[in-house]
Amino acid sequence: RGRGNAPAQAGNGQAASVQAAAPRQPAAGAVGPIAQAEDGRPVGQAPAAPDRPPEVAPIFEQPGVLTKAGTTIFEPSLQYQYSSSDKIALVGYTIIPAIIIGLIDVRNVKSNSLTGTLSFRRGITNRFELEARVPYVYRWDDVRGREIADPERVRSVFFKEDANDIGDVELIGRYQLNDGGGDSPYYIASLRFKTRTGKDPFEVATSLSVENARTGNVNELPTGSGFYSLTPGLTVLIPSDPAVFFGGISYQYSFERNGVTPNLVNVSDPENYAYEEIQPGGVLGFNFGMGLALNERSSFSIGYDHLSVDKTEATFSYDGSKAEGVRVQLGSLLLGYSYRLNDKRTLNLSVGVGVTRDTPDVQLTLRVPITL
Repeated sequence: RGRGNAPAQAGNGQAASVQAAAPRQPAAGAVGPIAQAEDGRPVGQAPAAPDRPPEVAPIFEQPGVLTKAGTTIFEPSLQYQYSSSDKIALVGYTIIPAIIIGLIDVRNVKSNSLTGTLSFRRGITNRFELEARVPYVYRWDDVRGREIADPERVRSVFFKEDANDIGDVELIGRYQLNDGGGDSPYYIASLRFKTRTGKDPFEVATSLSVENARTGNVNELPTGSGFYSLTPGLTVLIPSDPAVFFGGISYQYSFERNGVTPNLVNVSDPENYAYEEIQPGGVLGFNFGMGLALNERSSFSIGYDHLSVDKTEATFSYDGSKAEGVRVQLGSLLLGYSYRLNDKRTLNLSVGVGVTRDTPDVQLTLRVPITL
């Protein structure tokens, strides 16, 4: 049987469906038509090997296959994230080991965010596509705080922090490295550039007054990371009828910032809190999963996504002292469902559940890729 070698493409932003082989024409001089099976192939001939992965539900940010040359895909999406955490802040000094004298502040924080994103993908060639993403972020935190060391003065404090503004715009390029086809895997390389168009953590107003410091109150929340970054990555898709196995690896490098002064309220000498330089830690990411086509219109996927965030290093301008963050592990279990409404539109819904302490408890994402 023949084996296709056309590059993986999808007009709706998802993996393209299996194409049936064209019916064989009768040889010259043959009498009468050749008997054909229901899929159009001659009786007795094995089905042709698919030259593209079957359609699967997307659960990661990057699409599985590339957009057809000359095709534009508009994809609006809406993502909701929720997380809750208990935090303890210690402000004091130690005169006996393990005994802290001063303020112990306990807070329960419930964080919510809604991110609406407009994405545009354009197939430049059958192997190369470009994408632009413009997010708009609305987030709010509900905080309850109480000072254990001073219970009589402050029994409990409730307040809400929120923000709504544009997020960090992203530009992505993807290139298919090989032909693939049949049972051969597809390799797709990508490069993502993230801007800092969103309001970063150093721009938001933060109060260091005694009253607010005790509860950790800030006047608003950031909608961006505050750093430019580049993320190269590699995605692999392995067709294995009736399933498709997929996975990827990436590394995010954030560019260093120099001369950063936080926006502090009620501080007469903000230069004392300025940073000479800040270098965010690199982010190593990997994911893997499996997709299964249920019928011609619907498919189901399951996968796991993990990010390992390295330590952030900072140097203070005031005295040259250094500060170092901690490593963070972010892991999520993801389930996705896709339903093709018609030839131009597909409905994709995914849910993610955090499996590590710092990952959001739940993440819901709705995407509607539309072929223009």
